[in-house]
Formats: sequence, structure tokens, C-alpha cells
Amino acid sequence: MNKNVAPDFSAVAGTAFGDVVGALLTFALLTAVAVLIGSSIVWAVAASSGSWQTIAKARTGVLVALGGAALTGGALAWGGWLLKLGNHF
Repeated sequence: MNKNVAPDFSAVAGTAFGDVVGALLTFALLTAVAVLIGSSIVWAVAASSGSWQTIAKARTGVLVALGGAALTGGALAWGGWLLKLGNHF
């Protein structure tokens, strides 16, 4: 019985699968940080002008960007944990 369980990255022939995933995670993280900065600026400007509708939308943008950054940052660690967990069975 073979207990060495690992994903078959050779199924994606001719590409460096790890490099592609790393590039996508980097792009997603940079996008989340850009949205966070933009929403924070809009929130500050709207708060100084007293526009409560814009404040609410900017606050939602900040929270979504923080959630996206946390999910993107944790995706690689979670994937590694799942791969290590799969080797134990």
C-alpha cells in the first residue's frame, strides 16, 4: 500500500504550476492592498465632508479588502496544511 499522497502537478504539461499560483496570489494580494488604500482615502474624504452614504460604502470596501487580503494570505498556508494532512492518511 502506497501512503505517499501528493498532487500530480505534471498533469499541467509545459507550465510551472507553482509559479503560476504564486503569481496569482501576489496579484490578488496587491489588488486587495490597492483597494484598501483607495477605500481608506474615500472614507477619510467622505467623513470630512459628512456624506454618510459614501462613508458606509467606503467602510464596506475597507472590510472587503481586509477580508480578501486575509483569505489570499492564508490560502497558501491552508493549501500546505492540507497537503501535509493528506500525507498522514
